[in-house]
Amino acid sequence: MASQATVPACAALFAALDRAPMTWRHYLVWLAASGGALTDGWSVSTLGLALPLLKNDFALTPTMIGLFGSALLFGAVTGAWAGGLLADRYGRKRLLLADMALVSGAAGLVASASAPWVIIAGQFLIGVAIGADFPTSAAYVSEMTPRRTRSRMTVATIAMQSVGMIAAALAALLVLKLDPARADWRIMFAGQGVLALVFLGLRALTPESLRWLAVHGDMPRALALLPLFSTTIDNASASAASSAPAAGHDASAAGHDASAAGHDASAAGLGLLFGKAYRARTTLAALPWTLMDVGTYGVGLFTPVILGAFHLQARDAGAIGADIVDAEGSAAVDLFLLLGFLASIWAVPRFGRIPMQVAGFAGMALGMLLLLFATLAGDGAGAHLTLVMIGFILFNFTMNLGPNATTFTLPPTLFPTAVRGAASGFAAGCAKVGATLGAFVVPQLQAIAGLSGVIALMVLISVAGLVSTGWLAHEVNEEGALEE
Repeated sequence: MASQATVPACAALFAALDRAPMTWRHYLVWLAASGGALTDGWSVSTLGLALPLLKNDFALTPTMIGLFGSALLFGAVTGAWAGGLLADRYGRKRLLLADMALVSGAAGLVASASAPWVIIAGQFLIGVAIGADFPTSAAYVSEMTPRRTRSRMTVATIAMQSVGMIAAALAALLVLKLDPARADWRIMFAGQGVLALVFLGLRALTPESLRWLAVHGDMPRALALLPLFSTTIDNASASAASSAPAAGHDASAAGHDASAAGHDASAAGLGLLFGKAYRARTTLAALPWTLMDVGTYGVGLFTPVILGAFHLQARDAGAIGADIVDAEGSAAVDLFLLLGFLASIWAVPRFGRIPMQVAGFAGMALGMLLLLFATLAGDGAGAHLTLVMIGFILFNFTMNLGPNATTFTLPPTLFPTAVRGAASGFAAGCAKVGATLGAFVVPQLQAIAGLSGVIALMVLISVAGLVSTGWLAHEVNEEGALEE
């Protein structure tokens, strides 16, 4: 690892990046980095739409079907925890290139699969790649964009997840209508591989994070790249930065701004995140995100049931006809998720991450309360279909307006460059554990306590997310002040 530059030298570079005007290169960086979130949405939507067709090609047991989804989630947990640490040690760009290459290769493996276990293996590898991309892309966008647009651009990054879900549904719909065949699932997965190759090419055109270069002692390279983003530092600072001797920095002094630049994260590992300086921040980054994903995946299990209730007659059309209906319904529901994200791009920078996270969890709880009322009403949920739909829409909209956007953007804000990837990776990994719990514990609870029991749990989880966010909100003093 390169020797580390002095704190003042890093601070001068950081200040120049903060005040830079937003240029087309910043947008290229954002677009390239957002490929992971878009691919994540694409992978989840594609897997759901491919399953009915896979059942016709393979003799799938319920256990095997469950493994398809769980492999993706378990891979994401592994990738997120490892990816953040690797991005801190070896650089953002290397990880961003590696994970898109892995997605492309794994999607090709799935598309050509001749046995279910090959699909499971491919889904696990896709999950690893996407899991590693989450902390890396969050750190990269946060480090490369100007301060005044940083919040908006990081929210826009995770918003691409919904774009990927809608795009995958529309692409599947196009394939199914142009050439309806039971083997169309191969084209769907192959399309995911092609998409990953496109983003791999885009990422090859982007530079390494200048902040990461500076923290890891390659100040000359960082200074050489700085003019690409229409900003410079004054001659005196540039001379001092380029000739700065290595200066170690005591981990205990790692602060909340550029003074943490000299810290060697690889020496401390995850231990620093649970030390006195960062313990509360680590909890704030991980706990609400975990709770949100339990609710997100738990509620997601019941959305197809409601969609199916509107299209019972289409089930007589066979596997392909039913899959076309599912693609249409998925695109419609995912549109509300995208609307929430679009609103968050405006609301989060305006009102702040913590207020929007609290408001979002409150909206999620209210949406679930509406569903709970409809379920417990004496005449049944079917008599309150409008209320049910309002509840689902409110839950999805406020989730993406608040927590689904803010939990992704908080870790890069709360931690300095030296440990940003590790912190983001740990939080994202915990969230995927929550997603796994939501996907597997909720069906068991439904069997024991019924639908009303599941919805009541979602109310409690949403309230817990609100309370935990408010309890730890003191860790964020001034919005954006912790971003070095």
